[in-house]
Amino acid sequence: MQVIDAQPIPDCFNIALIVSRYHRDITNKLLSGALARLDELGFESERITTIWVPGAVEIPLTAQRLAKSGNHEAIVCLGAVIFGETRHFDYVCEQVSQGCQQVALTYDIPVIFGVLTTNNVEQAHERVGGSKGHMGRQSIDAAYELVSTLNQL
Repeated sequence: MQVIDAQPIPDCFNIALIVSRYHRDITNKLLSGALARLDELGFESERITTIWVPGAVEIPLTAQRLAKSGNHEAIVCLGAVIFGETRHFDYVCEQVSQGCQQVALTYDIPVIFGVLTTNNVEQAHERVGGSKGHMGRQSIDAAYELVSTLNQL
């Protein structure tokens, strides 16, 4: 029986982080956690590209352009969509999640969905170092593991 599981990667790879400016107090924390985790994994700064975009809706197009370039082995998408008074939340969440998945499947590259979709700001803060963990760090771990696993296929 063959078992494929993530293995340590001897040479780190090029990775891109797309970060939404909207809810910047939260997305700054997502980015800080992601960068700290990359440092722990031994990524050199020249292997990391960070791209700021206006909001979460702009993430998939940016991910598509990065994937099309072929310069990165993984793309991590970081943002925060917080429920408000209108159904806008539903539309944004659906567009961003489906857009990221479409880029991953079209370009055969890990596109990690590190976009928080919470009911309120308090829940978002719980997911950037609070009781619910840190989505920025977890997104890097997911990218690292997926690159390792896909490289074995």
